[in-house]
Amino acid sequence: MIRIHNSLTGAKEELRPITPGSLTMYVCGLTVYDYAHIGHARMLLVFDVVTRYLRHRGYRLTYVRNITDIDDKIIRRAAENGEPTGKLTERFIAAMNEDCEKLGIARPEHEPRATQYVPEIIAMVGELLARDYAYVASNGDVMYAVARFPAYGRLSGKRLQDLRAGARVEVDEAKRDPLDFVLWKRAKPGEPSWESPWGPGRPGWHIECSAMSTALLGTHFDVHGGGMDLKFPHHENEIAQSCAATGDAFVNLWMHNGFVNVDEEKMSKSLGNFFTLREVLPTLRHPEVLRYFVLSSHYRGPINYSLEQLEQADAALGRLYTALRELPAVTPVAGEHIARFHDSMDDDFNTPEALAVLQVLSREVNSARDAGDAPRAARLAAELKALGGVVGLLGVEPAQWFRLAKSGPGTARPGASAGAAAGMSDAEIEARIAARTAARRARNWAESDRIRDELARGGVVLEDKPGGKTSWRRA
Repeated sequence: MIRIHNSLTGAKEELRPITPGSLTMYVCGLTVYDYAHIGHARMLLVFDVVTRYLRHRGYRLTYVRNITDIDDKIIRRAAENGEPTGKLTERFIAAMNEDCEKLGIARPEHEPRATQYVPEIIAMVGELLARDYAYVASNGDVMYAVARFPAYGRLSGKRLQDLRAGARVEVDEAKRDPLDFVLWKRAKPGEPSWESPWGPGRPGWHIECSAMSTALLGTHFDVHGGGMDLKFPHHENEIAQSCAATGDAFVNLWMHNGFVNVDEEKMSKSLGNFFTLREVLPTLRHPEVLRYFVLSSHYRGPINYSLEQLEQADAALGRLYTALRELPAVTPVAGEHIARFHDSMDDDFNTPEALAVLQVLSREVNSARDAGDAPRAARLAAELKALGGVVGLLGVEPAQWFRLAKSGPGTARPGASAGAAAGMSDAEIEARIAARTAARRARNWAESDRIRDELARGGVVLEDKPGGKTSWRRA
């Protein structure tokens, strides 16, 4: 039984599909006016893992992730560059797809662009006007009348009176209420526009997702996701629009992933700690390092991006790949580890616990290998690789993984330093390996892993052999 934290109710709820055996999910994607950054990467990876796991558990999933390709930011950036908005968005959509491919993020079944759904958007705006949830303002914009929707604020926990009290004094005079928001923007000179019953214009941001999700998934679907920053006002406004336009329930479960901080500070361009995937990925041994880093924290909480955290993710993946080295491929069988992995993921996609299961498996592989039990080691390794694949990990051949440390991007991964091992003599390295062997015999896996990681940071690669012996080489 899969239980998911529902942002709408604030509680974990059993996943109960509207249609048994099938699931429908809509996730708010990128506004394509710049390259994707690590905050985007977290959202993309989180919901990639959610889709992978739901399918692993046998659900027939229809996944929609939209692209916002008309927006104030897009128009401003295109004007700054002196290029058409369509040319700008096509370039950044291509860049986003390249980044996703490198990260192993599968394309959704549907990836609608707002500009492809203008007729559906116009129809929904018309329906809201007909139902008296919207009005044409004095400036020609079509506005949503928030006061007409009593449930407004339920998702975010905000009350209308509190929102009004906190509203800025400089309110758009065309609005009847400071909280009203734009559904259709009247055209301005030089901006892209489409014909509508209210004159030429373009969609407001919030109505785009309501119209696209309804067109592709219907008026009532299972799961809606996105970043925590979209909870208010974007998702709150989606609920108001969709429920008012269709009279249906809209969404059963709302999922929101947490923020990304950089060195314990909020990521922002003004602080100089803003990183695009184009900057980060070439510095990693492999994009799986970023995936492991993201999955090492629960998706709902904040995550701290730092060079140290990336090093830890790289080392943790190295332990998993070490366990897979030089073992024959066999078919995995259901066992205790698979059950524990499922228990973790069934509990609101608890990826930190799921990764802990993989680490336990890797140590058991090594123990079986040390004991000379090659068949057991191979079976456990097959289980490890299969479960890693469920969350998009362990897709590289082990030998290739360790070769990446010697050439290409791996030599410049963030935070990589010579470390204590770099200046060690052969005798000192042998002493550290002896200490690690003693720790392994005592089943002190934390100390064993610490020594391995220390040596790895200094460019010393360990290879565990049957019988408890370890060879080493400098990378």
